[in-house]
Amino acid sequence: MFFQNAQGKWLQYRITAACGAGFLLFGYDQGVFGGLLDNQPFLETFGKPSVTIQGQIVATYDIGCIIGTLVSMFAGDKLGRRLSILIGCHILIVGAILQTASYSLAQMIVGRVVAGIGNGMNTIAIPIWQSETARAEDRGKLIVAQLVTNIFGIVITNWMNYGFTFIPHSPVSWRFPLGFQCFFAIVTILFVLIAPESPRWLVMKHRANEAREILARLLAKSTEDSEVVDGIQTLEIAVNHELEVQQTKPLQEIFTRNSKQQTLRRILLGAGTAFFQQVGGTNVIAYYLPVVLTRSVGLDNRMALILSAVDSMSLMFWGVIAALLIDRIGRKRLMLFGAAGSSLCFALVAVGLRYGGPSNRGMSILAVVFIFVYYVFYGVSLLSIPYIYPAEINSQQMRNVGTSFATTTNWLFVYVIVVATPTAIANIQWKYYMLFAIFNFCFLPIIWYFYVETANLSLEQIDRLFEIKHDSGNAISWTEATMIARTEVISDLARTEKKGNSDSQHYENVA
Repeated sequence: MFFQNAQGKWLQYRITAACGAGFLLFGYDQGVFGGLLDNQPFLETFGKPSVTIQGQIVATYDIGCIIGTLVSMFAGDKLGRRLSILIGCHILIVGAILQTASYSLAQMIVGRVVAGIGNGMNTIAIPIWQSETARAEDRGKLIVAQLVTNIFGIVITNWMNYGFTFIPHSPVSWRFPLGFQCFFAIVTILFVLIAPESPRWLVMKHRANEAREILARLLAKSTEDSEVVDGIQTLEIAVNHELEVQQTKPLQEIFTRNSKQQTLRRILLGAGTAFFQQVGGTNVIAYYLPVVLTRSVGLDNRMALILSAVDSMSLMFWGVIAALLIDRIGRKRLMLFGAAGSSLCFALVAVGLRYGGPSNRGMSILAVVFIFVYYVFYGVSLLSIPYIYPAEINSQQMRNVGTSFATTTNWLFVYVIVVATPTAIANIQWKYYMLFAIFNFCFLPIIWYFYVETANLSLEQIDRLFEIKHDSGNAISWTEATMIARTEVISDLARTEKKGNSDSQHYENVA
């Protein structure tokens, strides 16, 4: 009875649990392979591959993720949020089984690609689903909570890989961690099956009656309550308004000049956050921290795994702090804080590695310390924002396409970093870390000048924000446009649309 009639906060918890389980699976998949690259039974099974081949094995997973995001770009809106996640989890299970049973590089690579396809689909559908079902004031912290569970997945892999160092000569030490992916995929499937579909997606598919029932349950009110009725009407007006404004197919809308909804700009802003995250260096740490600590710092394998696990636990803590800050401080200021701090940390890591070594352990310790400090800045900013911003910055009609493009950007640059890192660590050593210090520094003016704050705005208010700024041009600032969007009644959309060009003067007067 509870599972059938849950409503209000318990229904929201159910959606959040499903999203969290999916991102825990994502984190586990991200971290599991980094701890296997110094596992002797694993290396012997696959003929002691070179560092270049090791990078390719790890990165083929990211190729699968890119394929999964492209599938979602074209099929996500047809399948819906729940069905996309269910299909993604089933595909991932197949990939996990192939990896676990591998005795050749070809089979392992196929398994990595297949699992990546499933995860790529999940990393699009899950943030959209959470964004579309959360209240504006809760949206940021709920998606941050997903990223905390993502890091918990990495923590699990690090401690599991550490535990299996005590049976160093058994193939179980690498086959079990790969097979354990299936457990988290099954848990995600079970949670998704007892959670509702996104009301916004249902309205977009002209299934308003189903949307009304789900919205009523989310608000713990009757379907006739004025808040529920007004909510569905708001969604219908917003969807119809987008269709009227676009007047083209979604993919054509991207390249429409002078688009009222600024579609291309919004897609690029969302994708930019993914670019900042990956080119900022996070996966040098997430995928390869045990390798960094053994090959760059000179620690033994067991100590490297312990420090990797502790570092991931610290990132969980800073992710929790981000949940408290994300809606109070806002996305833009946290990105500026994170990029500036990350730049400083990578610079000091590079200095520590440059002058460290057996004869100067103090500088090696400096490098390890600032690897840990890096997670302070990254944890409260770019850990979660790339999964929040694309899902909220894009319009209802373009949300799946925009999030897919951002996630494709994410996995493309994950692939680049993951392939390059083992070879770069071996060849250019400390200079590799200095590159990320420079990249993060270069992000600061881009974030300052181009990015728009979305904290505490509903998804419909964000749509209006871009229309208001488009109509007014330089006559008002983004801050003034945000104030108007925040106070404007969404049911006035049809009336304001008929005003045409006279809106510009109206917004100037209001500002």
